[in-house]
Parts: sequence; C-alpha cells; structure tokens
Amino acid sequence: MYDVVIVRYGELALKSQGVRNLYERILVRNLEAMLKQENVSFSRVYREWGRIFIESDDPNAAKAAADVFGVVSASSAIKVEADVAAAAKVCADIGADIVKDGETFGIRARRSGKHGLSSTDIGRLCGDAVWNRLESLGRTPKVDLSDPDHEISVEMRQNRAYVFTDIVKGVGGLPLGTQGKMVVLMSGGIDSPVAAWLMMRRGVKIIPVYANNSPFSDDRARERAIKCVEVLQRWSPADPIKMYDVPHGANLDSFRNLCNEKNTCLLCKRTMYRMAYEIMKKEGADGIITGSSIGQVASQTAPNMHAEIYGLGIPLYHPLIGLDKTEIIDFARRIGTYEVSILPTSGCGAVPEHPEINASFDLIVREEEKLDIEDMVKEAVANAKSFFVKDN
Repeated sequence: MYDVVIVRYGELALKSQGVRNLYERILVRNLEAMLKQENVSFSRVYREWGRIFIESDDPNAAKAAADVFGVVSASSAIKVEADVAAAAKVCADIGADIVKDGETFGIRARRSGKHGLSSTDIGRLCGDAVWNRLESLGRTPKVDLSDPDHEISVEMRQNRAYVFTDIVKGVGGLPLGTQGKMVVLMSGGIDSPVAAWLMMRRGVKIIPVYANNSPFSDDRARERAIKCVEVLQRWSPADPIKMYDVPHGANLDSFRNLCNEKNTCLLCKRTMYRMAYEIMKKEGADGIITGSSIGQVASQTAPNMHAEIYGLGIPLYHPLIGLDKTEIIDFARRIGTYEVSILPTSGCGAVPEHPEINASFDLIVREEEKLDIEDMVKEAVANAKSFFVKDN
C-alpha cells in the first residue's frame, strides 16, 4: 500500500536558509547512495520545506533511510490529495486491516501550510472514518489517545496528505560531508571505530590511519583494522573511504633501544599523532580523531595525555573521552564493528611490563631529544601505503 517514505531531520532546520539548503542537498545525495547500496528500489528523492520524500514502495526503504546520518526518523506512507476526505478514507482502510475487535486506536494529525481545518479537526474526522468503518465490519471501536494498540498518523501538507502507522528512528546527527574531513587513528580495537562513527555522525568524513607495528604485531591486527573500516564504509555509501597503512615498527624499536622502556607507549602515541598530522596536512583535513577514553589504559591517564601532546599544537578530537567501556561496547554492537573488533590478534609486543602512568608534562619532549624524531616521522609517512577499502 505504501508509495512514499517521509524523511524527517532535526537540527538542519535550525540553520540559516543558505546552509540549510546546502545540507539538505547533501542529505538527498547521501539518501540516494544508501538506497542504491542497500538495493532498495526508488524512483526519486526530493525536498519540500521541512521534509525529504522518497518515492518508493520498497518495504526496506524507511529502514535504509533511517541509517543515513542526519535523519531523525522515517516512515513509509500512503500519499493522497491534500483533502481530509481522501486522508480519512485511507485511515479507514488501514484501520480495517490492523484494528481487531476489542483493540484501541488513536489518530495523530498534524498540518503545515494553509488549510481550513486545524490538526484537531483533521484528527477527529479521520478518527470518525475509522470508527464508522470498524462498526460496519461488526467490530466494537475503542479510542485511546494516550496509549493505543494501534496508532494511525496523518500529515496534511500544502499539496499532499500522508498517512502512516510506523516511525523508524534514525541515527540523527548531521549529513556526512557537511563538516569536512578528519584523520582517525584506527587500531581495529573496540574504541577507534566507535570514535570514527561518532564523528561521522556529526558530518565528518574520515581518513583512517593504521600505524602498522610489524614485527611487534601480526597481520591479523592489520586485517582487523581494515575490516572495521569496511563496516564503517557501509555508513558512507556516497564516498569511498581512503585508508593509510603507515609503517611504525622501526619507530617502536628505536623507542625501546634508545629511550626508557616504560615510556614506549607514550612515545608511540605521540609519534602516531605526528604521523597522522602529516597525513592530515597532505589530505587537506581539519583534525585527528582518537579512540581515547580517560583512564581506560595506561597511555590515557590525564597526565599521560597531557605529555603526549605537549608542545605539538595538533587539533585532536576525543569523542569517547567521557564514556566508559560498557557504553563504548554498546555503540560498537549498534554500528556493527564489535564482532570484528574482538577478532583475535597477537597484540603489541612492544608494550612494556610496567608502563608510565603519571608522566610529567615535558617527559616525552625530553625523551624525543634522544631520537631523530622528525626524520623518523618523515620516513614513516613517505613509506605509507594508501588505498580505498572498497578496492582492497
């Protein structure tokens, strides 16, 4: 019965007219890409004030639309003329199909544009139509506007009316691509893919950077990181994700041999920031995303996080900083990366037995004086390999 999907957005409506117009166009582009990726048939996606519509009778269309960043909710609906009698007839047809004897129903009506009736009037007239149809079928109608067994919604707009029963909750946020792009340090563990997804949800395109610790880690770690990005690619149907594989094993060897071993993890993280910063500049990106959560591991204590960035002036974003592990795992399950992130690997063989957890703010700056750090970073980035995960 359904022939259109109503797509609702949230904070886009708060933008200025020019920005809102741009964001809506990007959202339409992303919706079309998601529908094609999910093999959902549709004829077109178009905009009206405050809504985006997808002409489709595919039962999977609303779910696909709800998985597009920027979408607050979506509903498969029946489109009729902007006439209360036409909408009431559809409501009656739906009521006859879904409301059984003894069950309750409620009508939710709203309107936009100029109409001779209020939302209350529209709801009452459509409710009367359902009531009369149920009576004609020998059923006993019951109305419950607070918590009905079945809810039928009517949205009366200027040129069309839409009738629907279900609302699919969307992921929300901003359309992907409206907030530029950033590099993300992608380990393939539980945290970094979630951090990447949360920033994607805020409209940021991602450029994953994997610091390859070989020979201190095995190929399974690299494969896991790539698989996580492949999952994230599903959330970015309009744009292929470019990923970097940066050799980092030689750097770890230098840290272990030339510096205090307990500072290896701090030197590792700081050097990853340096490498990511060079790639950020190369790609014309605007920041670096990490999966850090305060206090979760040795390198993520407050003093250590200060020491890792002291004097660097690098734009860092930590979307997980205040979340605990359970919350992060819940996100990972929701977005589809959890099962990949827990795949077994050898771990990192360079982690010291007793890592520093309370570094002074300038500790790593002093440790870097023992190294030719700028040349180390330059060489690593020069030997980095980039690829698109769809082609990998």
